Amino acid sequence: MAQAGFWAVSSGKISFRHDGRWYSDDEPINNPRIAKLFSRCLSQGEDGRWMVRMADERAVVEIEDTPWVVSRVDGDPAHGFTLRLNDDSEERLEPATLSVGAGNVLYARVKGGRHRARFLRPAYYQLAGAIEQRGERLCLTSGGKSYEITPAV
Repeated sequence: MAQAGFWAVSSGKISFRHDGRWYSDDEPINNPRIAKLFSRCLSQGEDGRWMVRMADERAVVEIEDTPWVVSRVDGDPAHGFTLRLNDDSEERLEPATLSVGAGNVLYARVKGGRHRARFLRPAYYQLAGAIEQRGERLCLTSGGKSYEITPAV
């Protein structure tokens, strides 16, 4: 049985999956502080591989969909929105970066536009009140402007 806790860096396979959870050897890491630590220590190498780097320890990470997920949305259509990510960072939503992928999953560009973040269901519902359908298009009102939500590529 895997030790999905503090020693997960030295165990077998570490992964971050589309459900926004960390896994060690296919077992969920249920300790929220360890999961947050992994998210904060996640980086991408020059070769494109993702790693958790803590002090002298390194572990390659398999990213199933996106390296970050949006766990919470604050704000309103008049003033704009702030996203909280799984590494506990907060950043302004850039509405022009919103896209919808397979299964109607909502994504936004984060970390200076370098990466996509997948909206977890609660975060999606927090933003949904500002999204309206106009014909065949979905649009978000933010900061007094309307932005079309494009299909994900």
